[in-house]
Amino acid sequence: MPHRIELKNHQQEIVNFRLRLALSLGFVLFLMFLLLARFVYLQLVRYDYFHTMAENNRISIVPTVPNRGLILDRNGVVLAHNYSAYTLEITPSKANNLEETINGLAEFIDIQPKDRKRFKKLLAESRDFESLSIRNRLSDEEIAKFAAQRYRFPGVEIKARLFREYPFHEGTSHLIGYIGRITQKDSDRLEDEELLANYRGSDYIGKAGLEESYEQELHGQTGMEQVEVDAGGRGVRVLSHTPPRSGNNLMLSLDAKLQDIAEQAFGDFRGALVAIDPRNGEVLAFVSKPGYDPNLFIDGIDQQSWDELNTSLDTPLNNRVLRGQYPPGSTLKPFMALAGLHYNKRSPSYTISDPGYFTLPGSGHQYRDWKKDGHGSVDLFRSIVISCDTYYYGLAVELGIDNIHDFLSRFGFGQKTGIDLDGEQPGLLPSQEWKMKRFKQKWYAGDSVSAGIGQGYDLVTPMQLASATAALANGGVGYRPHLVRSIQNSETGEKRNIDSVIDSNHPLDPQHFDLVRRAMIAVTQPGGTASQAAAGAPYAIAGKTGTAQVVGIKQGAKYDASKMAERHRDHAWFIAFAPAEAPTIALAVLAENGGHGGSVAAPIARKVMDYYLLGKVPQVVPKAPQSTPISGVPAVSAPAAAEVEEHD
Repeated sequence: MPHRIELKNHQQEIVNFRLRLALSLGFVLFLMFLLLARFVYLQLVRYDYFHTMAENNRISIVPTVPNRGLILDRNGVVLAHNYSAYTLEITPSKANNLEETINGLAEFIDIQPKDRKRFKKLLAESRDFESLSIRNRLSDEEIAKFAAQRYRFPGVEIKARLFREYPFHEGTSHLIGYIGRITQKDSDRLEDEELLANYRGSDYIGKAGLEESYEQELHGQTGMEQVEVDAGGRGVRVLSHTPPRSGNNLMLSLDAKLQDIAEQAFGDFRGALVAIDPRNGEVLAFVSKPGYDPNLFIDGIDQQSWDELNTSLDTPLNNRVLRGQYPPGSTLKPFMALAGLHYNKRSPSYTISDPGYFTLPGSGHQYRDWKKDGHGSVDLFRSIVISCDTYYYGLAVELGIDNIHDFLSRFGFGQKTGIDLDGEQPGLLPSQEWKMKRFKQKWYAGDSVSAGIGQGYDLVTPMQLASATAALANGGVGYRPHLVRSIQNSETGEKRNIDSVIDSNHPLDPQHFDLVRRAMIAVTQPGGTASQAAAGAPYAIAGKTGTAQVVGIKQGAKYDASKMAERHRDHAWFIAFAPAEAPTIALAVLAENGGHGGSVAAPIARKVMDYYLLGKVPQVVPKAPQSTPISGVPAVSAPAAAEVEEHD
């Protein structure tokens, strides 16, 4: 029988099979281990994370925007408030075609070209998923029409929103400011995460004035709602609710009626007025004219209105009270007189003979007095009453610019007052060091001559000059000007008073203040430069007129306003406080290109003081002179202002 040949090694096959089976089982067990480990990681280690994600899919966090705080004057008159209205809004990411959507809506809702322009501007500044207003303040009829056609417009809805309103329009624009839509720049400014979170759902933020300076008080605290939503994103029920806290109310020192009278008193003149209570620094009136309507900015100003404001020669967007910097003219003379007394360069009996000009030793150049033939014999008292330039030319040279700088800085010249508004300018109080640093030139005696009558390099803001006048009225004690008297808690009604802060307390001789005060009273009496404006006042007014030149006049030439372009004419100043014996109001008035302080600025101040002290409402307002364009008249630069003439 033939030998049988073995084709397979069964024993080896069994071993190989068992090995493959063991490897497969091990691989399966390893995969199961990995899966189990993944389950443990997801269920235990990452539980909170995935639970939150699941909840977020089920629960929507909806911010509740708080009511913005009110702004009221000292008598409770509302200067800024909120009202509710319906808006038609489009979410760009949800709308099929924006242009077609807007055109379709325009078939039954009045959408003006300016609404389209504003929407495009908002679209450029916003994210696609934010809803943007195409029309505000819808009527009931428009709401009903949209409700019937809503199915045609995905991404379009009607929302109820709170709107800010400024009932005094231009009258308080530079004071109150305005709110506007939050931009990326505003978000960057809110660097703190907690602060940024408080603006979730908010569309607006303070942009200027008190609205900006007191933004954190006015905004309030944003509330939150946890809303359960279905698969379609529709709300099912509210799970929890944290109510918003309304912003606090600002109670101002401002008198709205006084503010209105002050604005109306300017008539057609451009300018500024600040009235302060010298006893505590409270600002009673704050006028920068012309102003603008802050309501235009709330929803985004249209291009046409912006161009009109931005290109106007009258610069209505310029806050003249804080940012306007002008030569103070002769309003500086009472302070110069105090400096002369303080440094013993002048005594009450010191007298000069005024020929109508002043010359420096060794120079034939004549610095003219505003009165061509001079004032004759002039002492310190009379130098203020008649506003004698020659007296202060000589005094300034004897004092020296550094003494002038050091003394005037005590009254806040050349520095910000610290008022509770942003954007204040410091003015300019020159010194030898300043000129060398600025122009790389030494200080000349001729520079001091001009500085003696508030010309040359000297620049002040109306707020600065009003604050200095208040300190003068208060015997040298100056309070920091402030607009907000108290902040009222929106929930409890409790008021938090803003304390007055003493900024300066000058240890000067009371007799010096008394002499200057009496001279300023004489300014408003017969023979003084403001006698006509103060005629018949049943209270004593201490004042000082000033006329600051805008363009230079050649040596020997005579100033003639009728032959000058209106914007090249002199600025008119007037500072005053009353009642002179116990002042409760101090003010500074500037009428741009108004001419003489005594004939233009002083009557404006009189109307303000009459109402504040007597409750008298004025009837007549001044008119600005007509412009007489004269070509080729150059504007004066600060260094060239030594050739000026001051005439009150």
